[in-house]
Amino acid sequence: MSSQQTVQDGASVVAAEDVRRTYYMGEPVHALDGVSLTLPKGSYTAVMGPSGSGKSTLMNLLGCLDTPDSGTVEIAGQSVSELSGSARARLRGTEIGFIFQTFNLMPRLTAAENVTLPMVFNDDIEMGRRERAEQLLTRVGLGDRIDHTPNELSGGQRQRVAIARALVNEPTLVLADEPTGNLDTDTGDEILELFDELNDRGRTILMVTHERRVAERADRIVHLLDGALEEIEQLPPGGESE
Repeated sequence: MSSQQTVQDGASVVAAEDVRRTYYMGEPVHALDGVSLTLPKGSYTAVMGPSGSGKSTLMNLLGCLDTPDSGTVEIAGQSVSELSGSARARLRGTEIGFIFQTFNLMPRLTAAENVTLPMVFNDDIEMGRRERAEQLLTRVGLGDRIDHTPNELSGGQRQRVAIARALVNEPTLVLADEPTGNLDTDTGDEILELFDELNDRGRTILMVTHERRVAERADRIVHLLDGALEEIEQLPPGGESE
């Protein structure tokens, strides 16, 4: 699904307007300084920038893990700053799927049990939790690893469990923070192919990465520098820059 098509659809999953976030570590650090960004429905956006550019802060704000000092962030039409803490948690649990570099799996739980954890936020999915977990783990190629714990899985398999967990509530938005950072190149490419498939199915994806070749899988690359949006680079169809 091309970014042009999604823009024409007129639907935005995320709309951030003039967002600012400052942290105080002895002196103020302007992590984000007036960033505006829209994520059209079905788009695939990569975020790049040097350390300290604001990538993680942006992801935390768009993922309802934090709120801006000023400006607005809307997720699925809801203003994050206007929600209570519990309402933000519910929005985060139902509308957003997180995928982390370090997987963040519970070590004593099986793959299926890890996948079902976010379902505590969602009573709307008709099938049972176990059935839903089995379906998703099969989709990501782990149908034969359903009852294995993380220490019985390879790094790539753990990331596949994390992807299945991110999808369990059928989220509107998938946020991925360096999802291939702890994987070898071949395994990372397999994970990126899964992201391509998710986007082809209409999922909206925002991925933070420091690797250019990984970012080029997206429709566009958002470049951050010193807390500001430096450039939005549109990529041609096929995911490679000219």
